[in-house]
Amino acid sequence: MLIPQTASAAVAHKSPFNCGKTFNANNWYPGHRPSGSIDWQDYGSDDINGEAVRATAAGTAYFYDAGSTSYGKWIEIHHSDGTRTRYAHLATMVRAAGASLSVGQGTQIGTVGSSGGSSAPHLHYEQRSSGGVVDTSPTVDGVTIALGQKKPVTSTNACSGNPYTPQEVCGSGYSVVDSAALSGGTTYLLYNSGNGYNCVVTLKSVSLGTPSPVSAFLEPQGESRVTDSGSFGYYAGPVRLSAPGQCVRWGGSVGSSSYTSPFEHCG
Repeated sequence: MLIPQTASAAVAHKSPFNCGKTFNANNWYPGHRPSGSIDWQDYGSDDINGEAVRATAAGTAYFYDAGSTSYGKWIEIHHSDGTRTRYAHLATMVRAAGASLSVGQGTQIGTVGSSGGSSAPHLHYEQRSSGGVVDTSPTVDGVTIALGQKKPVTSTNACSGNPYTPQEVCGSGYSVVDSAALSGGTTYLLYNSGNGYNCVVTLKSVSLGTPSPVSAFLEPQGESRVTDSGSFGYYAGPVRLSAPGQCVRWGGSVGSSSYTSPFEHCG
């Protein structure tokens, strides 16, 4: 007997900007290529240049660089329902061209710029089907922008907490094995059974997006401690070290709140 296939739930997209930011979504027509793509632009006195660009929905991000032509620095995210989004003319990307990264909704992937074939800073944005067809009336944060329309959209992206997960920061193959709550965040110990590496990351839950003191450290027994510390917007780490068959001491801090484990998780 045939078993019906269950379709993935359709992805709901949020604005690609920080919580509370308002920018114009311009689906201008005719002449925009490809038709249906959105140019995010200044709104009122709010300058979009240099703004953080965030994933509008969770998925796997792929990073590209077309140099001084076309999209310039650009990213495509493949989502769980098979659809894709594109983000182009970026000033910076969080990974180099050729890399990929698992991202959550709200994860920062780059910053707005004017790379490639762009005459002024803006974010070129597309929503595409699994077959690559551009949606000519995309919906973002509940606002549908049809061909020829220009609408201000206020972001609700990354409003509910840290947009990063410890797995995203440490990378593919890592799983959380322990954690410790801090006043203002959490420090995590992860392990990758495929390569024998541990990873420690500390995620903030306060002052998100604003640089403030945070740290993460890892110390295999009998070896030197490695620490990542500084004023960061979302997290410290990842600190990755090979420790197969070894006990580890790990921990981190957010502001004055800190945690240091005993030597544990041996083997």
